[in-house]
Amino acid sequence: MEIGMTLPVMEPDLWAEPGTLEAWARAIDTGPWSSLCFGERLAFDNPETLTLLGAVAAWTTDVPIALTVLVPQLHEPVPLAKALATADRLCGGRLTVGVGVGGRDEDYRAAGADLSTRTMREMAERVGVMRRVWAGERVVEATLPVGPPPGQAGGPPVLVGTMGPRTVQHAATWADGLAGVTLDLDVDAVASLFDLARSSWAEAGRPAPRLTTSFWFALDDGDGAARTQVHRHLRHYMNWLPASLVDAMAPTTGFAGTAAELEETLRGFAALGCDEVQLIPTSCDRDQLAAAADVVRRMG
Repeated sequence: MEIGMTLPVMEPDLWAEPGTLEAWARAIDTGPWSSLCFGERLAFDNPETLTLLGAVAAWTTDVPIALTVLVPQLHEPVPLAKALATADRLCGGRLTVGVGVGGRDEDYRAAGADLSTRTMREMAERVGVMRRVWAGERVVEATLPVGPPPGQAGGPPVLVGTMGPRTVQHAATWADGLAGVTLDLDVDAVASLFDLARSSWAEAGRPAPRLTTSFWFALDDGDGAARTQVHRHLRHYMNWLPASLVDAMAPTTGFAGTAAELEETLRGFAALGCDEVQLIPTSCDRDQLAAAADVVRRMG
């Protein structure tokens, strides 16, 4: 199983010191990570996703780059396809794109997007337009097709963030796999989702899906500081929810514990046949990044 690392784009102190994102990106690029990940949000203080994508393409040379997750309905599909193809060119074909309908009305309002487009069908149609652009089709009245061609023939792989049986079956007809998150590290629930994806993709006559999941993490020496760190992160990130609900979730959401316990948790996901787990930091502290990297190296 591969293990990727997410940039700390949702941290409250991200902008406290200059160069945090670049330092993290360059550190992730040196290994042992299988991907460098980050997702999209508009009504928040995180960096704009496509701008950061260009920067990450310039800061790194080797590590695959995974967008987890981008919401196509917050963008016009043709300019979005052009931006992603450009990024795929700039990074030498290292890009994977995760897509989802998004869980926050406020992001749609910030983008001036129609809330009625917040459906799997609409998302699939927009991904279809993007793939036509990447294939060089003339999707608009113009002298030339919208380019450039992406670094990967046909465009970057597109994974979908969804969990329901009907939406997974729908995604099997057009997506290349699953991009997901597990809140409570329920291995049995993830196993059931993966089994559904495998059968759905097979029934659709598609190649086996790439199966990924992610979870928040914090490391400590067994003193309980990690759980406090995760709680602080969730209070900031889940600010659209009532604080009382976030507080109720915090004791069981994400991973908080020692390096040995993290290794055990990751091995549990590997046993499911998971292709990649993408860790989500709950701090900008690069010591946490280094400690997690040591865990991955020990796993071989």
